[in-house]
Formats: sequence, structure tokens, C-alpha cells
Amino acid sequence: MTFILALDQGTTSSRAILFDRTGLICGVSQREFTQHYPNPGWVEHDADEIWTSQLAVARDVLEKNQLTAHDIAAIGITNQRETTLVWDRTTGKCLYRAIVWQDRRTSDACDVLRADGHAEQVQQKTGLVIDPYFCATKIGWILDNVPGARERAGRGELAFGTVDSWLLWNLTKGNLHVTDVTNASRTMLLNVHTGDWDDELLSLFGVPRSMLPRVVPSSEIYGQTHPDWFGAPIKLGGAAGDQQSALFGQNCTRHGMAKNTYGTGCFMLMNIGHEPKASQCNLLTTIACSTTDVRQYAFEGSVFIAGAAVQWLRDGLGVIESSSEIEPLAASVPDSDGVYMVPAFAGLGAPHWDARARGIIVGLTRGTTRAHIARAALEGIAFQVADVLDAMKRDSGVAMAELRVDGGASANDLLMQFQADITRVPVVRPEVIETTALGAAYLAGLSTGYWSSAEEIARVWKASRIFEPKMSSDEVEHRRARWTDALGRARNWDSVG
Repeated sequence: MTFILALDQGTTSSRAILFDRTGLICGVSQREFTQHYPNPGWVEHDADEIWTSQLAVARDVLEKNQLTAHDIAAIGITNQRETTLVWDRTTGKCLYRAIVWQDRRTSDACDVLRADGHAEQVQQKTGLVIDPYFCATKIGWILDNVPGARERAGRGELAFGTVDSWLLWNLTKGNLHVTDVTNASRTMLLNVHTGDWDDELLSLFGVPRSMLPRVVPSSEIYGQTHPDWFGAPIKLGGAAGDQQSALFGQNCTRHGMAKNTYGTGCFMLMNIGHEPKASQCNLLTTIACSTTDVRQYAFEGSVFIAGAAVQWLRDGLGVIESSSEIEPLAASVPDSDGVYMVPAFAGLGAPHWDARARGIIVGLTRGTTRAHIARAALEGIAFQVADVLDAMKRDSGVAMAELRVDGGASANDLLMQFQADITRVPVVRPEVIETTALGAAYLAGLSTGYWSSAEEIARVWKASRIFEPKMSSDEVEHRRARWTDALGRARNWDSVG
């Protein structure tokens, strides 16, 4: 019996997950790694720690399950997107720590680009809005702030990549410098209409083409791992950014199907078919996974802080000792008692796009307890998702029949029920909620013949539970209005004073 090995390189941890032909998880290994916050609004990772932690869990899951490289049909990779790395092509060493997608250091540079009138050009070509979230201004920051970097880039000595590129480079000991098209579509340098790097954008952001990886499909045999890593080569059969991978893992392959992933942030994607469409509601247009030569596209709404808010309650405030305590604590009170938490620790994403927003808790009274704050934190996640869903409905014109959910926090029944209530849409949780990794496994399995067709893997997906809306319309309207009030108080906070 053989397996697919999915490497899931996330924002706070690296994981390796084994899947069998039925799409079931047969083994997991996970390792958290260090988060660096050198300045307010800055978030960095050690590039070597990303690689060594990912290699360690891959080896560990094989060892724990008494498997060798010969038992693995292929490796699929899924990764935190927009996190930016620049390294020396000769030594393979990064010039600077990885600048994480949450990082806001280039807010001023983005303000200048918008003021200079480039927003429409960027959105038309990339489907994105000008924001520090994406890679382009991060690359520019590294080139301008690491001594000699821009000159070295001009000489072709440096390589840029998102995390998928970094892992593929290291897994092959520098033989592959590629990125899959879904990750490429998050750089603000790729033309989503052509599927290739855009010279006008490269000029605008000052990024030499020589730095860029070759763009490849999400499902294809790219090469194989160096035999030193696992004792024998393993095929590298697929890669996708985590949210597009989750969309594929949820089998949202038809127009109008949507999913929301609850991880460090929340990310909702809706399949919009084979033609890119411009959003009128500040959503992103991004490239989705496809197993054919015809590209598929999706609307995306990104919520920067979701599960990270629970981590903050645990690590920053000490309200809980472990993340698993949040649900019973929140459930110990009937409601939040008028407390609202806007977890805009890294600004606001879609549909607001306010890099200067900051987190707030409002409605506190002498009777407020840690349980009310815990409940407000969970509800704050759901309210943000509801704002994105409303925008997606308006942009697509599709009356959403259901919202498929995945990611760690989708196991939280209280959150899922409140999500269904506040959106008035059934929330469907699958049997396997690790659909980000499952999507990567599907992509690798399809390219290597482990699964014969998309129809075969569609039969693998099964729902576990459906949360139906229960809250009255009046209550929903009242709660959404109060949330909007709280949101307004968080907006543009960083520029006050």
C-alpha cells in the first residue's frame, strides 16, 4: 500500500500528513516554529527554521508509521501564501528573514502607489488591491534595506520565492526554482489574464525578472526530492497556496461553490469559473487550482486574524491555557453580554482593506468576565467572515446554498453554529477538516495517477455535520449593526494622533 505525503507549511507550524486512497488521514506530525515581531506591525520567520521544521516532520511521520520513501507515491505541498523570501542562488541562504503575509511594514509604500494612481492598473492586471499583504512591496523592501541586495539582484545572483518555491528549492538541493500558478497569483507581479509575470508590474515595483521562479501548474510532476532527505527520491507532484488548495480539497470545482478556512486567519474563496472578474466590493480575484490547461478563477476575501485571536487570548492575556479551552469557556455564558472584539491586530482585510486599523474590545462593564471576552473573540471571527460573505454574494450575484468550512477552528461547534446564524447560510463541515493538506494530496495524486480523475476524488469528499441557521432575523440584524459600530471604532486607528 502506498500513500500521498502532504507537506502543509503554515504560518505558525509545519505539518506532514499521510493520506490513503480514500482520502483519510493515516499519520500526522507537526512542529510549531518561532514568530518574530521586531517592530510593531512587523512579522517575520526564520527561513531556515521553515525548511528544517518541514523536513523534520516529514521524516518523523514516515518513521512513526514505519514507512520509507518507497511507500510514498508523491509529495504535495501547500503553504502560507504571500510570505516573501529572497536568497542567494549560490549558497541557498536567505538575505533576510522571511517577511510574513501579516507584515504591514510597507503600508507607506502602498499609500504612495495608490496616491500616484496605480491602483486601477494593479487590480486590472492582478485581480488584487495594492496592500502590504502581497509580495511585491516586500521584495522591494528587502532589496532596498539589505546592503548591496539591489545590485546583486540586478546581476542575477538572487532568487525570490514564496514558501512553495523555498521548499521545492531545498527538497531538490537547488535544482528547482519554480512556483505554482496559485502562489504566483498572490505576488502582485503576475498577470492573471496571461498566467505569466508582467513586465509593467515588474518595472513598477522594481523587481528584476531574473529573480523570479518559473510558473508551473498546480498539478504536475515537477521533479523529485534529493535522495539525501528520505533515503531515496520521491516524486514532487503538486503545489498550491493554502487557500486555493483548501478550495480544491473541498471539491468546490463548480461555479458558485464556496469554502471558508479557519486558520491563523480566515479565507473565503468562491469558484467563479474560467474567466477572471473584477470585484466591485474589494474582494480579490485569484487563480484557483485546475487539473486541466484551462485556468479556473475564484473570488477571495481574506480575514487576517482569526485563530490568531485565540492564540492571543492564550499567550498574550493568559485568559486560557490551551486553545481547546476557548469553546467550553465561551459556552459557559449565554452570549457576549454586549462585548464585541474586533481582532484587527494586523489591520483589516477584505472587504475593508484598512492597514491602519487596530484591534479593540468594546462594551466592557464591571460584570464582564473572561468568558464574555472568549465568546466575543469567537464571534469576532464569525462577524468578519459574514462581512466577506455579503461582499461575495453582491459581486457574484450567486445566492449561496451552503458554506463549506475547514481548518482547525471549524471543529468548534459554538463558532460554526454562530457562523450559520449570523450569515443565514447552512455551514457544512466535512469528515476531513484538514482540507488544505488534502487538496495538496489530491493535486499530487492526480499528477502521478494515484487517483485517476477529479471525479474519483469528488466521491471521496463527505460531509460530517451541517449547522443550520437558528437565530431570528431581528437578532441577526441587531448583532450585525452593533458589530459595524465596533468596526468603525477600530478603523484607521494607527494614524490617530
